[in-house]
Amino acid sequence: MFAVIRHYHFNPKDGAEIDRRIGEEFVPIVKNAKGFVRYYWLDTGDGEGASPGCLRTVGADESVRLAADYIKEHLSKLLIQKSEIIEGPIKAHD
Repeated sequence: MFAVIRHYHFNPKDGAEIDRRIGEEFVPIVKNAKGFVRYYWLDTGDGEGASPGCLRTVGADESVRLAADYIKEHLSKLLIQKSEIIEGPIKAHD
C-alpha cells in the first residue's frame, strides 16, 4: 500500500467552494486511477485542508499526476500557497 497526503492553504471564505469541487469533481476522477483504494478530504474550517489517499503501489504516480492536473486547472486560483505533498509506502495499518 502507498499513501499520498497533500496539505493546502486557502482563504476560509473559499472553503465551501473547494469542498464542493473536490467532492463533485475531483473524487470521481481520482477513483478511476489505477490502484485506487481510498481518498479523504479534510477541511479545518480555518483555511487549511488535507487530502490523505491510499493506493496500491501500482497507480500511485497516476494519482499524483491527476491531483496536480486538477489543482492546476480548477483550484489554483483559490489556493494561497503551494501545496505540500508527502508520499510513500504505508509501513503499518490495522
